[in-house]
Amino acid sequence: MEVIQALAQTLERELGWFQHVVDIRLKNYFSNSNTEIEALETPPNITNDASKYAKECIKHNLDPLERLVLILALIPHLKPNALDVFLIKNQNLSIDFVEFGGIRTPSKPGFLPTLETACFIVGGSQLIKRFLFLDQISLTNVLFKNGILKVNENEEFGLKMSLQVSAEYLSLFTTGEKALPEHSTSFPAKVITTQLDATALIVDDSVHNSLAEISQWVIHAPKILHEWGLKKNLKPGYSALFYGPPGTGKTLAATLLGKATERPVYRVDLSMIVSKYIGETEKNIRKLFDEAAHKNWILYFDEADALFGKRTQTKDANDKYANQEVAYLLQRIEDFSGLVILATNFYNIDDTFARRFQTMIYFAKPGKEQRKLLWKQLFESNLDLESDIDIDKLSENHELTGGEMINILRHCALEAAKRGQKTIFEKDIITGIRREFSKQNKTL
Repeated sequence: MEVIQALAQTLERELGWFQHVVDIRLKNYFSNSNTEIEALETPPNITNDASKYAKECIKHNLDPLERLVLILALIPHLKPNALDVFLIKNQNLSIDFVEFGGIRTPSKPGFLPTLETACFIVGGSQLIKRFLFLDQISLTNVLFKNGILKVNENEEFGLKMSLQVSAEYLSLFTTGEKALPEHSTSFPAKVITTQLDATALIVDDSVHNSLAEISQWVIHAPKILHEWGLKKNLKPGYSALFYGPPGTGKTLAATLLGKATERPVYRVDLSMIVSKYIGETEKNIRKLFDEAAHKNWILYFDEADALFGKRTQTKDANDKYANQEVAYLLQRIEDFSGLVILATNFYNIDDTFARRFQTMIYFAKPGKEQRKLLWKQLFESNLDLESDIDIDKLSENHELTGGEMINILRHCALEAAKRGQKTIFEKDIITGIRREFSKQNKTL
């Protein structure tokens, strides 16, 4: 509640400042005055403001012009009637004032601002102010570059473009929490999380060390690149390849990296990325990376064989386009400012791929001692075991991955639940092992 109260108080002050500036602009405009609007340069002081809105303004070092554009984009959600002043008609011509910009539709009563609206508020009819506005508020401006304001791909960037706050920041400025995008055709990725901690990942020490290095890079990259001035030598992003048999901990490792670095991990749905139609795969990759840009997300391409397998010797036009799409993905990965992880069950990567990764980590099938730890972790800590179950023997005799053991655990837990008790019988485990082996055409 305190978070929302702080937001409301800060935004009330920001709205009051905005309305004061607009009142002066309209008064000057209709009196043909070019008097400078001093209030434009003196927005509310937010230096000691603890609200999420103020913190973001300070974090991105927004100047008065950028704050005005931001609050203008928020007004349709906060106080839409504050823009009703722009609905007046030009009585001489019986039309809207085109210089006010904005979008008016019969289906949505009211005034929806465009960049033209912000340009008018800032500069009125002064050409020099218009040019200065256009120079500052471009696609490279912090508001668009960091995804605070969104760019509709169906609109050309310019003064006629609607002014919209991204869903992520609209949620942050109204609830105090960022809304993460939902899995959809336009964003084919979904947040994955885990309730486990690092002790649940039973892998070689070398794997743990490599994962720790990735985590430390993500945490310390801002200092290395910006405070130490190494951004001219090093790219901001980090790419890693996880490879090894299924069920060996690749996805768990990705989610644990998210936990350690306090970043959301998005598993990319490659079935919605890779297309048989020429040019569509590239288009889908562009959409994904454009949405994820500057968001501090971890992108996890699971079962990336679908992409690796497309790289072939060029025999016809389709091979040529497939190789172009893979090359485009590699380029977007290199340019991405965050962490990208590609996971594959098979190591079929050529040198061109390998050179693009900062780290390549092999997740091997667990050895005997690791299997013993997994059996104990999964079974002994949660359930009661029949007295004649020998964990050492199970570890010695059955080469299973952690993923396969989890499937066996599920089967055993279900059998125990059907009996109305928490005790696991040896026969349940053996049946579970047989089920896993049968998937690989193996027998026990």
